[in-house]
Amino acid sequence: MSQTPIRVLLVDDQVLLRTGFRMVLAAQPDMEVVAEAGDGAEAIDILRATKADVVLMDVRMPRLDGVEATRRICAAGADAPKVLILTTFDLDEYAFSGLKAGASGFMLKDVPPGELLNAIRAVHSGDAVVAPSTTRRLLDRFSPMLPSGTPEPQGGEVGRLTEREREVMLLVAQGLSNGEIAGRLFVSEATVKTHVGRILTKLGLRDRVQVVVLAYETGLVRAGGGAA
Repeated sequence: MSQTPIRVLLVDDQVLLRTGFRMVLAAQPDMEVVAEAGDGAEAIDILRATKADVVLMDVRMPRLDGVEATRRICAAGADAPKVLILTTFDLDEYAFSGLKAGASGFMLKDVPPGELLNAIRAVHSGDAVVAPSTTRRLLDRFSPMLPSGTPEPQGGEVGRLTEREREVMLLVAQGLSNGEIAGRLFVSEATVKTHVGRILTKLGLRDRVQVVVLAYETGLVRAGGGAA
C-alpha cells in the first residue's frame, strides 16, 4: 500500500552523526530526510520553507540550542512538526527541559537503529516515545526542580477531569503503557486510549509525556512514581 513518506529534519552540529542517521533513514521506504541543520537557528529557518513531519533534535548546539529551538517550533501549534530530542545519559537535564518545551519524547544518541525508526514512526502517529522506566527515572531525578505543594485534584485544569480520567492520568504518570493500564483497570486498551485522548483535550496537552510532566508539577504524583 502506497503512503507518503515521513518527512524528517535532522538537527545536529556533528556532521558524522547526521550522516549516520541519514543513512539509516534513507534505507526505509516510509521515510525521507528532507533537510539537515547544524543548529537550532538553522533548523527554524529551514522549517519556514520546508515541510517536515518529525524533527530529530540534538540539545547541545551553537547559536541556538535544541531546547529553545524545540520551544519555538512547538509554539506553532497543531501544524508544527513533532520533535524527538536526541540526548546522552549525562544530559538528562536537557531532555527534561526539551519535554517541557513541547517535545514528544527523547532518545539516546546510541539507540539501536530499529528503535530509532520505531520512535520516529510512533511520534509521527501521535504517540510519545519515552519508555515508561526512562520517564520515571528522568522525572524522579529532576522532581526537586518542579513546584512543591499539596495535590490539586479539584483545582485548576486537572479538576475538569472525571474520576476515571484522573485515575488514568495517575497511571500514565507512573509510567504504565495503555495495555498495562487496561489490565489494571479491567477495561479494553481502546477504552484507555479514549480516556487518554480526552485527558489531552481537556488539559490542552500534546501527548502523554506532557501528561506525566503536568502530574509531577501539580503534585498529583510524587518523586518515585507513586500517587500523592
